[in-house]
Amino acid sequence: MPIKVAIVEDNRGIRDNWAKLINQSPGFKCVCICGSSEEALKQLPLIRPDAILMDINLPGLSGIECTSRLKEKLPQVQIIIVTVHADNQQVFSALQAGASGYLLKRTTPAELLEAITDVMGGGAPMTGEIARKVIHTFQRPTPVHTEDAQLTPREEDILRLLTQGYANKEIADRLSVSFDTVRTHLRHIYEKLHVRSRTEAATKYMRAAQTATQSGPRVASLI
Repeated sequence: MPIKVAIVEDNRGIRDNWAKLINQSPGFKCVCICGSSEEALKQLPLIRPDAILMDINLPGLSGIECTSRLKEKLPQVQIIIVTVHADNQQVFSALQAGASGYLLKRTTPAELLEAITDVMGGGAPMTGEIARKVIHTFQRPTPVHTEDAQLTPREEDILRLLTQGYANKEIADRLSVSFDTVRTHLRHIYEKLHVRSRTEAATKYMRAAQTATQSGPRVASLI
């Protein structure tokens, strides 16, 4: 079965090009094109796509607000933000709203298709520039403490790699553990952080990292 992709983009040229790319690529099918958040909120819960390419700067409701509302109606849908700007606050706001990836519009067609495949496999695709911003969050003199969450060192390692966009298999390979071991650790992490998904766990960790960066040596709690 092809991956069913929906597009939410107000620029006709961009959305038409994306739709053409998706429909001409084996294993993908564009099932809906929306020019606004309002249209997406009406159409997409009925169509139930697998993945959504979402612009941020839409007329009316923003793409971030649309993402949040769609995730309430379609918790299993994978949403990739595709926008012009690599703004730190927008990155974290989009992830907090439920987005699973964040790309810049200068992403190549091949990279866009790869990102859709990646997100459907449990990954969190990000343009290199965005990934560097996320990684920079962790480059601080003191680590983010997770004592309140009582994460083990291994769970900390897995959460950090998850936040950097690695899929479960890649995490397993990097840590030299089995795929099932990673899944078990993730279940424990979700329970301890009181979250239900990779995106929620990553967002909570990054918010704690931001707090630590802004407040210096103070402890940033994940709870």
